[in-house]
Amino acid sequence: MSKIGISSGIDVTKIDKSKLVHKNNSIYLNITSFINLSEVDQYNNNGMVTQSVSSEERAKGVKEVILGNSKIFWTDGNDSPKEQSPTGTGFDDMKDDIPF
Repeated sequence: MSKIGISSGIDVTKIDKSKLVHKNNSIYLNITSFINLSEVDQYNNNGMVTQSVSSEERAKGVKEVILGNSKIFWTDGNDSPKEQSPTGTGFDDMKDDIPF
């Protein structure tokens, strides 16, 4: 089985706060990642991160909100793209002005 490391960055201002799940004194957001192992876009991204929608919402035509992008920054070399370096998507880059 191949292994890959993925770095993602999201725009927290795009989060639909009604989708936040409060559980066990924590707040969660269900997200979905779409990764293309064979291609990168013009910004060297391999995929995107979206806010998940339920199957009922999907049946009603609700689209997933795109929150950000993903890059593959490490692979074990088995059927995966070449190694890439993450840029500006880690927790060290976060600011204290999260809007919620």
